[in-house]
Amino acid sequence: MKQKRMFSGVCGLVLFCILALIDRVTKNLAVVQLKDQPDVPIVQNVFVLQYLENRGAAFGILQGQRVIFLIITIVILAIVAFVYLKSPMKRRFTFLRFILVLIAAGAVGNMIDRIMQGYVVDFFYLIIINFPIFNVADIYVTVAAALLIIMALFVFKDRDFKELFAGFGFEKNGKSDRNINN
Repeated sequence: MKQKRMFSGVCGLVLFCILALIDRVTKNLAVVQLKDQPDVPIVQNVFVLQYLENRGAAFGILQGQRVIFLIITIVILAIVAFVYLKSPMKRRFTFLRFILVLIAAGAVGNMIDRIMQGYVVDFFYLIIINFPIFNVADIYVTVAAALLIIMALFVFKDRDFKELFAGFGFEKNGKSDRNINN
């Protein structure tokens, strides 16, 4: 079981690094290619690349609250790491661990921007629906959140939640549920 957990941890770390690198590369490209330049249409009147320095959160809320974002990110990363490390090493929880890696990569990608620059580089803009400008890290977090909701509502059964929470050390009726069967 230790080897399985170690392998899962290494795979998760490698995937996290790859995803974080993709985010960094795309943001660096946006700075080099898009900053102080006109929009680059990808699909006319639908989707463009447009450089933006976002000092807030989604939809531009909480502008300039850098410390709050850093604290929230650290708390989220701690929760994600805890769940990743404590989740059962069974095949049906593999996709959950993938989702957690997506969340962590997105959170760290934007946190790096906030620490290094004081703002997050955004560059994807859906004109057709006037959607807020976003970046690759935002895509990771949004996709992960959607997948997590789908899993919770339609994939995981009561026994999966019980097994997951038992792995966290939560007890039910005064006894540990660690011996839940497949």
